[in-house]
This record gives sequence, C-alpha cells and structure tokens, in this order.
Amino acid sequence: MNLGLVVSTLGRAEPLERLLRSLSAQVRPDDRLVLVAQDHLAEVERLAEMFRGNAFVIEVTTSPRGASRGRNAGVAALPPGDRLLHFPNDTTWYPDGSLDAIRAEASSLEAGALTVVDEHGPKFSLPDDGAPLDRWNVWTVIEMGLLIRRSVFEELGGFDPDLGTGAPSPWQAGEATDLLLRLIERRPDLARSFGWLPPEVAVGGIADARGLSAAERRRKLRAYGRGLGRLVMRHSYPWWWRLAFVFGGIAFGLRHRTTNTVPDGWWVFLGRAEGMLGHTIGGSSTAVTR
Repeated sequence: MNLGLVVSTLGRAEPLERLLRSLSAQVRPDDRLVLVAQDHLAEVERLAEMFRGNAFVIEVTTSPRGASRGRNAGVAALPPGDRLLHFPNDTTWYPDGSLDAIRAEASSLEAGALTVVDEHGPKFSLPDDGAPLDRWNVWTVIEMGLLIRRSVFEELGGFDPDLGTGAPSPWQAGEATDLLLRLIERRPDLARSFGWLPPEVAVGGIADARGLSAAERRRKLRAYGRGLGRLVMRHSYPWWWRLAFVFGGIAFGLRHRTTNTVPDGWWVFLGRAEGMLGHTIGGSSTAVTR
C-alpha cells in the first residue's frame, strides 16, 4: 500500500521546508506528496522544486481557503488508485524511520491513528491496539494523526468543507472527528478493526498556542471549541454528555497549564456553548487572522 501525503498550507516557508526535509530520505518512488497552496503559491512551488527527485514525487495544486477544502482537493489531485492517506500540517515533521513504521502497518490498515507529539509531549494518548473506535475515544484522533485508505475516505465523502481551520463557517475544528463519527455510523466493521499504532510511531508537530499572543490564543480556543460544540449536536450525543462537555471547558486552562492560563477556560466554554447553540455571540468567527 503506497502512501498519499496531503498538506494544506498557507505557504509558510520555514516549517514547510522542515517538513519536506524530514520526508526527503523516507519516501519511496510510488509514494505521492500533494501540497495544496492556499496562499504564496510561488513560494510553495519553489520549495517543491528544491526537493523533487527520482524518489520524491511532489505535486502542487491550489484550492479556496480552509484546511478541509485543501485536503479534499489534495486527495482529488492524487493519481488514480488506492493508497493510505495521511494529512500532515505544514508544521508537521517526520522523525527518521516513521514512514517505514507507518508503511509496515499499511497493508492491513483501512483506518487508524498514530500519536502526534509537540514540544510538550503527546497531544493525546491513544487507546491500546485492539480497542474499537467509538463515540468516546474518537476525540483522541486529530487530523495529522489520521491514517485512512483513499477508498474509505471517498466512500465517506471526505472532510466536511464547512468544518475546520479557515472554513467559511464559525465551526473551526473537528473535521477529523466528524469524518470518523461518520465512519462509526456507516462502517462499524472498520470501527471495530480501527488500528491504533503504538506510541513510538509518532510524528512531530507544534503546540497550538505557539507564537500567539494571549488574545490570539483565546480567539483560537474559542473558535476550535465552537467547532467541537457543533459536533456534539450534529452527532446526537446524550444531553448529560453535552452539558459536561460544555461546562468542562471552564477547566481547560487548569488541565493545560503548560500552554494555557486558567482564564483561557472561559473562552473554551464560550466557544463550545456557541457551537451547541448554533451561532456566534459577536466577534470574529475564524480561528486565526494570519
């Protein structure tokens, strides 16, 4: 099973170059990387040309803004045929040997997840292999940790373009969660056989709050919370869980003191409440302005 790596990017040159450098010695000739440039197309093309070679096939395409739109466009740009998809951010990087470790699982994997680490450690602790994917542990899978065959991705309809960072809606997170909740509903067989890769198989990333001012960080937390709050309504979680989810946002700053402050929890709470209500309460609806 060959790999299809799809990156939706605004053209941030420094992290994108690090991503390409980390991949350059690990890809195989039949793997494909698609860079979906939603800004700074010339810079993305320049970086792609730097790394293209006999064993590193890089395609560049474009799409309207929005990470989900970009990832869907990137999958569509892949050559015909099934392959295992992965969706790194432009700030993701691959430790030595990680692609071979993913590839070792690929022949038997139709849908699964791997660990994403940042400078503070794993973003989420995944269940042990053999555990079925369900409505409660689905929240541990984030976009850059998702592994899914193209045939399954297309059967499910891809990412909802109205969810996720940069989407043309207030719901600025949750596209991978939404996709996997649809998988649970439509393909329970794949939910039962969902592959949780061991924690030593991981990709690197950055903390969500890195480089943001306090105001920018809280705007992002609110927008992300808004998207996740929308999902608990869309997928009919029980009322007791919805309420626990919304009010649990207040404690977010306490649970994530390494990257956040205690008052940040109120912005998470507000975003989740807006998602459950289905509309924003003043302010901007997007996650970030840059």
